[in-house]
Amino acid sequence: MTGVPASAAGGAGRAPLRGGSLSKPTVPQPALWNIANILTMVRLLLVPGFVLLLLHNGGYDPAWRAFAWAAFGIAMITDLFDGHLARRYNLVTDFGKIADPIADKAIMGAALICLSALGDLPWWVTGVILARELGITLMRFWVIRHAVIPASRGGKLKTLAQGTAVGMYVLALTGPLATLRFWVMAVAVLLTVATGLDYVRQAVVLRRAGLAAERERADGKAERAGGTAR
Repeated sequence: MTGVPASAAGGAGRAPLRGGSLSKPTVPQPALWNIANILTMVRLLLVPGFVLLLLHNGGYDPAWRAFAWAAFGIAMITDLFDGHLARRYNLVTDFGKIADPIADKAIMGAALICLSALGDLPWWVTGVILARELGITLMRFWVIRHAVIPASRGGKLKTLAQGTAVGMYVLALTGPLATLRFWVMAVAVLLTVATGLDYVRQAVVLRRAGLAAERERADGKAERAGGTAR
C-alpha cells in the first residue's frame, strides 16, 4: 500500500492518448542478468567441477566424494535461492523459467550418469529420471510459443527428493544409511514419474488453449478485413 489515492496514482503510470483515453500502465520488466539468473548460471558452471571431483582418483575415494557432495549441495542450495529471490523481488523472467530447470537437469543428470557408471546406482533408475527430465524439457519448448510452464510445487518437491537421494549416493555411505538412501531414491523415482505425468497434462491444456486463442484472433482479423472491404 502506497497511500496514494487511485485517482492521483493513475496518471503516474499511464500516458494520455487522443480523445482523453489512457494507455495501458507501463509494467517494468526485470533485467535479464539479475541475481536469480546469475545463481542459475553458477549452478550450470558447477556441473563440470562436480564431475571432476566425483570421478577423481577412480571415483571411490571417500574424501574426494565428500568434496563432490559439497559441490552438489551448493548447486542444490542455489536452486532454492534463485527461485525464492525471483519470486520475492519480482525477478521472474522467461529466461529464468527455462534456464532454471535446465540447470537442475544438468547437475542431476551428471550425478546420475556418474553414479551409474561407477556401479553405485542401477542404470534403469538413471534412465527413468533422465527420460522424464529430457521429455519435460522438450515439452516446455513445445508449448513455449503459447505459454511457459513454470516449476510446480510438486516439481520442487521432486527436485528436493532427487537432490537428497543423489546426495546420499554421492557420499560413501554404509550400513543403515546405505539402506535408507535406497528408500529415499525410491520416493524420488515415484515423484519423478507422478510430476512428469502432471506436466504432460499441463502442456496439453496450455497448447490447446493457445491454439484456440490463435484461431479466435485469426477469425477476428478475417471479420475485420471483411467488414473493411464492404
